[in-house]
Amino acid sequence: MLKIAIIEDELAIRDTYKILLRENFSDVEIIGEAGTVAGAVKLIKEGAPHIVFMDIELEDGNSFQVLQNLRPYHFKIIFLTAYNHYAIKAIKFSAFDYIMKPVNEYEFINAVRNAIETVKTAPDSQEQVTNLLDHYQGSQKSGKIVLRTAEAMFVVNIATISHCKSDNSYTTFYLKDKKEVLVSKGMGEYAHLLEDYGFSRPHQSFLVNMNQIHKIDKSDGGFVIMENGAEIPISSRRKQQFLSILETI
Repeated sequence: MLKIAIIEDELAIRDTYKILLRENFSDVEIIGEAGTVAGAVKLIKEGAPHIVFMDIELEDGNSFQVLQNLRPYHFKIIFLTAYNHYAIKAIKFSAFDYIMKPVNEYEFINAVRNAIETVKTAPDSQEQVTNLLDHYQGSQKSGKIVLRTAEAMFVVNIATISHCKSDNSYTTFYLKDKKEVLVSKGMGEYAHLLEDYGFSRPHQSFLVNMNQIHKIDKSDGGFVIMENGAEIPISSRRKQQFLSILETI
């Protein structure tokens, strides 16, 4: 049976989580609850949960302070927040699930199912949490992003990403070594995350690493030729903005 810990400072919300878990998951055990940093650290160390629900803001601090006092990270995390918290970007870079309050039952159940599945295939969250804390702390960029596929999680150096291609709600990452990673998220989210790392969109369906462009081919409307030989079309609608960004590099 999988063990779950709830780190949340509002008692009524804790009760909601417990009801949803008991109604939808017969194979989990709620081992305890906490609403403070110290209480959360104690609960996780002593209870050794497989999955932890973590509200970002706690009574006396936040969940990142909890994580800084815990090692190793042999559990999966589902973050919870009442608003578009400044830490959401760090959470997205690390491929953790998060739920906005008030909790939507469908999103809650889906997040728990995802966590249960990843516990079975990849129970260790060490690299994910390390990347999360690197992005969260200070102004230093981690330089890495966690890409979660159906089979595994990849911690990728952002500088090694050549370009990304969108296919509806899926995104394929093409890496410098010719490796490809397919994730089940739309490219819009990644465009927002990677813009500070020199990525731009020459076309609605493509996101390119501007530092890996070999040349611009002006024939047939225009193409970006990447260092790995990939040819990326430039749409007429995005051409002027894209070339302007390229000139600033």
